[in-house]
Amino acid sequence: MKSVKCRGLFGEITEVPAEKLTWRPGVYGILIQDEKILLSKQWNGWDFPGGGIKLGETVHEALVREFKEETGLTVRPAKLVAVEDNFFQPKFDTDQHWQSIQLFYTCEYQSGEISTEGFMGYEKEYMQAAEWVPLSEIDSLKFFNLVDSPKIIRLATSLQGV
Repeated sequence: MKSVKCRGLFGEITEVPAEKLTWRPGVYGILIQDEKILLSKQWNGWDFPGGGIKLGETVHEALVREFKEETGLTVRPAKLVAVEDNFFQPKFDTDQHWQSIQLFYTCEYQSGEISTEGFMGYEKEYMQAAEWVPLSEIDSLKFFNLVDSPKIIRLATSLQGV
């Protein structure tokens, strides 16, 4: 029986039998304007706006929905920047472990203003309004995800010619 190591939100490692994993594809948006990136504020750190893809939902529909829920802004997915995979323990459910494929897209702003109105109940416990963060600060930020966020941001900026 195969087992995998899942990483928790604060770096803790749990070994989990593969058959106990929940499959969770996710999609995340990268919105860059005026040498700044819009990031989700979580606890004392940051993450990309985005999340799980629901059954029956396309990747682009999920990205638009998640981005709107977490930032208040409507965006249009543009270019696929990166695809990552990992095994993790979700921040709001300590009894569950996920295997995830994560898609990262650059986005184009369409409409709206930054808001917290779309937060789900559990998100209200740890999230704050999204903020524009200078690209020059990305290497010093604390990210609450399991990917090399600064690397993905640099790749996105190079694709956009920023």
